[in-house]
Amino acid sequence: MRIEFRHGLIFTEVQLCFKGKNKVVKNIVIDTGASKSLISLEDVEDLGIKVENNDEIVVSYGIGGKEHAFVKKIDKVMIGNYGLDNFGIDFCSQIYDDINGLLGLDILRDGGFIIDLKELTLCRAE
Repeated sequence: MRIEFRHGLIFTEVQLCFKGKNKVVKNIVIDTGASKSLISLEDVEDLGIKVENNDEIVVSYGIGGKEHAFVKKIDKVMIGNYGLDNFGIDFCSQIYDDINGLLGLDILRDGGFIIDLKELTLCRAE
């Protein structure tokens, strides 16, 4: 699938399915330095995703400092034609104005993805 290089970052999109509702979330940064994928809660509130008492609360550390998030099991996460069922995604408040999330190593490794920076594509190893 095509990826986009802008502002020194690599962007893609993911599709989430939660309780029968689907949404494509754009402006997701491919971040090989992130151990977990992270989505901005504000971008998926229309799916009914919200923190609940039984959700795990996690703390992530990075260049921007410390970030609190909650983990929610999503019915399906799609990156291109690759899908993960019943997958835990971290959700947090707005990351940056033009970034709606991070595609981290949890999904990139599980899917065996290869990032081709010359051709600007994200594909799976054959």
